[in-house]
Amino acid sequence: MSATAELNAFGTPPTSLELAEETLEIAPIRVGDIPKLLTAIQPFSEQLLAEQIDWFAIVTHHGERLLQAMAIAARKPLQWVEALALDDAIQLATALFEVNADFFIQRVMPALRQAATRINAQITGPLAGISPSKD
Repeated sequence: MSATAELNAFGTPPTSLELAEETLEIAPIRVGDIPKLLTAIQPFSEQLLAEQIDWFAIVTHHGERLLQAMAIAARKPLQWVEALALDDAIQLATALFEVNADFFIQRVMPALRQAATRINAQITGPLAGISPSKD
């Protein structure tokens, strides 16, 4: 199965975007990028969950971290993202957010919930009464 077909199986097909005389393939982030991306968005992650995202506040208070997150998700060097024209940067941010929001909502969050349910079931099972020794 091709990489594109595998991504389509996740429900979020890659999308192409023409920016800065390049064609970018915007696809869900890869597992190896998740720690770097989460570190980049950590200071403003709560704001991303808001019903109405205040992009002005995010850019004002966390602009460098937002650019880092965009570079990670786009798989481009930070300097490339920083050099984009404003309208191109907005297009890129929109495409990255749309593709990855669907990926997290449809795949990652349900998988994490299932894992948490399994772990909680094990904790409340036969090991529930065991407590650490107090030597």
